[in-house]
Amino acid sequence: LDLFVTENIRLHDHYVLLKLTSKTTLPEMQPGQFAEIRIDGSPTTFLRRPISINYVDRQKNEIWFLIQLVGDGTKHLSEVKRGNCINAILPLGNGFTMPQNPSEGLLLVGGGVGTAPLLYLGEQLVKNGSKPTFLIGARSGNDLLELADFAQYGELYITTEDGSQGEKGYVTQHSILNKKEYKKIYACGPNRMLQAV
Repeated sequence: LDLFVTENIRLHDHYVLLKLTSKTTLPEMQPGQFAEIRIDGSPTTFLRRPISINYVDRQKNEIWFLIQLVGDGTKHLSEVKRGNCINAILPLGNGFTMPQNPSEGLLLVGGGVGTAPLLYLGEQLVKNGSKPTFLIGARSGNDLLELADFAQYGELYITTEDGSQGEKGYVTQHSILNKKEYKKIYACGPNRMLQAV
């Protein structure tokens, strides 16, 4: 599917938010699915890059990708301009399992770039009548992304490893885990975080 850049927003030294649209209606996508994005013009990048679907704005027919700059491929992708065409295969993978009925006691835990798919998940849960709570972790306050967007959809708790924002430590150490009980936990992040969750 050919997608066209509507916005390229530099959120941080190492992250950009790409917003893209299509000339046709975007396909149905589930929270937790991803796209394989072709990187054009990068001589060292041969394979497509798997990028989580960050958000889908149906009114604008727009899809968002939160891109972490880790190598030549993602660096090249971060330099696209408004109107540029990006080819993507999507949606791929299995999405998160959505609750059958509106539910409370849902905790969405994200670490680092693993927070990306939780924004769309939170929005879809709210749309289904559920009440999610977000627990977001990062190395420092500078690495926290899209906090205002998360706060639109539920309570937001934060940890940073250096204590510069929220509670100091890892998401799995946040005091909220000892104060409240959750019926279901959704998580995305580094393997060690997932094991601890």
